[in-house]
Amino acid sequence: MRPLLPSLTFATMLKSKDLSFHYSDKEPMRFPDLSVEDGQHLLITGGSGSGKTTLLHLLAGSPEVQNGELSIMGTSMKGMDGAKRDAFRAKNIGIVLQRSHFISSLSVEQNLITAAYAAGLKANKERIQKVCADLGIESKLKEVPNDLSQGEQQRVSIARAVLNEPKIILADEPTSSLDDENCDRVIKLLLDQAAATGASLIVVTHDQRVKEQFKNRITL
Repeated sequence: MRPLLPSLTFATMLKSKDLSFHYSDKEPMRFPDLSVEDGQHLLITGGSGSGKTTLLHLLAGSPEVQNGELSIMGTSMKGMDGAKRDAFRAKNIGIVLQRSHFISSLSVEQNLITAAYAAGLKANKERIQKVCADLGIESKLKEVPNDLSQGEQQRVSIARAVLNEPKIILADEPTSSLDDENCDRVIKLLLDQAAATGASLIVVTHDQRVKEQFKNRITL
């Protein structure tokens, strides 16, 4: 495990200790302790079945922490009920999943507006247009997600993740099905969007192509 660099300047955004999780029919998964500072980025790698996606979902507040401690922005996630975790996640955490999930009957713009409402925020169409312009999908706002290419859907997922200017962005295998050119492009988009909002970015992946983009990284 490569240690994370300490910081005396920024507040700790995310910290875990003795975190573990078990499914009923499997051995417990135990995870290394994490400490991610404000604006710091982290890459988590590991082979299939190592628990990368489980760890990402734990960091996102779903499912509930079973064992160990997890705090985000100084707030303990252990013992927090589901409704409070959902509200906390919607307000403070942006998530890019490996497979994009949208409301198929709504346009891209409407899906993004829904994401703002889910966080208890008023939809800001100027913000939506700016983020989509930054990601090169402004012309797709009136289209439905199913009419977009896989790469365009992924950009919409990134837009949705950063729209509410979260303090933490989590990405699950964002490059797994991409060629080298698009792999580099997606990681750059994530890093650029994190920088634009001052967010901490945590990427979990088995894709070794992206590791040089991150100074801080661990392997499960």
